[in-house]
Amino acid sequence: MTALTSLHPDHRIAGVLAPLFALRGSQDLGVGDVGALRQFVNWAAEAGFRLVQILPVNETGQENSPYNAISSTAIEPLTLEVRPVAVPELTRADYDEVVAGFDLDALRSGDVDYPTVKRLKLALLERAFAAFERATPARLRRHRAFAAHHAGWLDGYTLFRVLIEEHGDEQWDRWPVDRRTRADAERWLGQLPPRERERIGRRRRFFAYVQELAFGQWRKLHDHCSKRDVALMGDVPIGINYYSADVFSRPELFDLDWSGGAPPEKAFKTDPFTEKWGQNWGIPKYRWEAMAADDHAWWRQRVRVAREAFHLFRIDHILGFYRIYCFPWRPQRNDEFTPLTEREAAARTGGRLPGFLPRDDSSPAHAAANRADGERVLRVLLEESGPFRLIGEDLGVVPDYVRPSLASLGIAGFKIPQWEPGPDFGLLPGNRYPRLSLTTYATHDHDPLRAT
Repeated sequence: MTALTSLHPDHRIAGVLAPLFALRGSQDLGVGDVGALRQFVNWAAEAGFRLVQILPVNETGQENSPYNAISSTAIEPLTLEVRPVAVPELTRADYDEVVAGFDLDALRSGDVDYPTVKRLKLALLERAFAAFERATPARLRRHRAFAAHHAGWLDGYTLFRVLIEEHGDEQWDRWPVDRRTRADAERWLGQLPPRERERIGRRRRFFAYVQELAFGQWRKLHDHCSKRDVALMGDVPIGINYYSADVFSRPELFDLDWSGGAPPEKAFKTDPFTEKWGQNWGIPKYRWEAMAADDHAWWRQRVRVAREAFHLFRIDHILGFYRIYCFPWRPQRNDEFTPLTEREAAARTGGRLPGFLPRDDSSPAHAAANRADGERVLRVLLEESGPFRLIGEDLGVVPDYVRPSLASLGIAGFKIPQWEPGPDFGLLPGNRYPRLSLTTYATHDHDPLRAT
């Protein structure tokens, strides 16, 4: 097996990036899934590629954005192959009965109809779960083993997921005050009548069952990629959704007064706000001191879970580990701040303005402190991932110390040829790139080759 160890200065390989939702398989239900990705991996292997990269596959909310997940660990149920051959508890009769209520031809053509596909797959998974509740003791023991293995995040996630259904969306700050955090919600749950607690408990068991199926399918895909000598490369974004199971379960790890993003840059002028103030992604700023108090258990868990599905993974906006550009307002207020001067904006935020936290790079001392902070956390990720398995997306406004820092840690950086100037106003030849690099003409932020 060479692909799994070939992200190394001494091995050069070629790969391909494809969003999972865009991979339409022969038996999909309206969106790319594990089955479609298996077919794509087979094609990649036959074409000589040794790496397949996809976008994040964590569960998303109403926006359906891979980079705005409602959990740092739970897998998006849409990625499941929900057919009797792939879900043991789903019978052919149940499958046919549910699918008969949907127009598969329409779902399999054109853009993804997310609301309808979600309803279809949820209905099929509910049928499978009903059969699972009557499963053999051996099958139930396997499920309990999965739940125990993922106990660090699963209980908080299932409670959050049920409350999303109860209240219609994931915006926990609009829920009743007594259930806006996991600790409060557990107390609220304990005061409910027994019948109501059992109803909610059964729904939590359903969401745990879906996650067991998801992890099982992704582990099998991981093994299939290994057999085809193709490394599967995932994506771990720097941030997590404000409205996530993580913030709900561990609010002490997040500073919700600050919203992470990126500063204004010439390459991004998509709208007046971005051109003037930068990109406000809405991700909460981490409380790094709180995370360090338990040896970064939250990040260790996130990497360990990612390794169950992927051989390698990209860290989106790795610059944020060193320092991150933050806004003292949520993205919902961007329009309010677009026409304001800095003085007017500061008057509405208690004197705070967007900027780098915990500090900017304006002095050698600040830059050295930021480099040390970033390396401290990245070493934790490397302890969990193993060597040569991380790829850092180091694009944008990049401090001078970041790329030497990544190189010293053995983390590959990105090279976009058209952004790498060489002598005499030309492009830097590829043989001048650092050997430990990922070179590509585009990322998920750009149009695909076919659209250019």
